[in-house]
Amino acid sequence: MFVHNIDPVFFTIFGLEIRYYGLVYFLGFLFILWFLYRKKDKLGLTKEQVYDYVFYLIIGSITGSRLFEVLLYNPSYYFSNLSKIIALWEGGMSIHGGIVGAVLVTYLFSRKHKKDFYKIADFLVVPLAFFLFLGRIANFINAELIGKITNFKYAVKFPDYEGYRHPTQLFEAFKNLVIFFLLLPLKNLKKGVVFYLFLVLYSFFRFFIEFYKEPVTVYFGVSLGQILCVAFFVIGVYGLYNVNLK
Repeated sequence: MFVHNIDPVFFTIFGLEIRYYGLVYFLGFLFILWFLYRKKDKLGLTKEQVYDYVFYLIIGSITGSRLFEVLLYNPSYYFSNLSKIIALWEGGMSIHGGIVGAVLVTYLFSRKHKKDFYKIADFLVVPLAFFLFLGRIANFINAELIGKITNFKYAVKFPDYEGYRHPTQLFEAFKNLVIFFLLLPLKNLKKGVVFYLFLVLYSFFRFFIEFYKEPVTVYFGVSLGQILCVAFFVIGVYGLYNVNLK
């Protein structure tokens, strides 16, 4: 068993705290930029378009993540503490909201520049899976989104929480890393297959991990995370069915 005593602050400079959480997001977006830049010729994008796309991707995904967290997961807390809505460094980001934001930005960008949405989306979800791997590591460092109490051999004692808990952040990090390596070698498939396969894999595995997490928001006895997973899974399966008919 492990006692979590990791300081979420990486270092402080001139009174400004640089946290692992923010650093992980920076590295994640940097990896997406590097990955897409390498593929820009296949995507039919110029260097400037790649930079613009990733810039809007950062804004869209962070906005979507925070909106889902504020409006769906913890509305009572945030509307009672309005200043906390912008406190992104404290954590509290919905991955589902981030994916929705990223998809919306990709759709709008592809329409504006007359590019193929699925072609970009198929490439995006590969580095996105790695980004989500890093994001869950950040959640673990922040000691948030914890699991339920357990006597599991590798349980973790998180600060300010009773008992030892499942390190579900690490379960999800591993899941995202597996998805990354599963999608990475996929080539020459019909447009949209990799994108929808990502939705299916992500939602399927996370649905079962949710059973081990301490639910933050529950509707009708089911965690909000599982409800969103079902929705994403249905969209993914329906999308795979449709793209394979073409």
